Amino acid sequence: MYKYEYSRHSHRFVDSHYIFMPKLKFKKHVLAPDTVYGSVMVARFINKVMQKGKKATARKIVYDAFALVQKELKKEPIEIFEKAIENVAPLLAVKSKRVGGATYQVPVEVKGDRRVGLAMRWILESSRKGKGKPMAQKLAQELLNAYKNEGSAVKKREETHRMAEANRAFAHFAW
Repeated sequence: MYKYEYSRHSHRFVDSHYIFMPKLKFKKHVLAPDTVYGSVMVARFINKVMQKGKKATARKIVYDAFALVQKELKKEPIEIFEKAIENVAPLLAVKSKRVGGATYQVPVEVKGDRRVGLAMRWILESSRKGKGKPMAQKLAQELLNAYKNEGSAVKKREETHRMAEANRAFAHFAW
């Protein structure tokens, strides 16, 4: 059995061979829901759209895109947005793991907040690619595509899942 003692010099647990750091718990910043839809997810999306601190511009882009989506499908835009995020969110991803001088792409499960964050990022990246149209229009188009399970954001998710499936043999490295 190991004998642990608390070091006088720091907050670390000391064993004859190992130093144990206590696991730190980070407080997550609680985001206030957006004013129009009362959704924390929309507020988070607005923050992702925002560039150079211009939140009012980001809000306008998102709300205009939602208006265009509502006009197109005649459904509540928040439902369309949530379904689009759900369709793009990845279940699996690959992480690089170095074992004995070789680097392996190890498939790992993607947890809640990261899934949503990746989905938002991919939708935004896809909509920023298109040139010549207003951002709200490009974003609305990408949200519609994601809602219908098509478009480049969904392709990105499928590509990520394919990578995880191809590297399934290295799943035992995930610890």
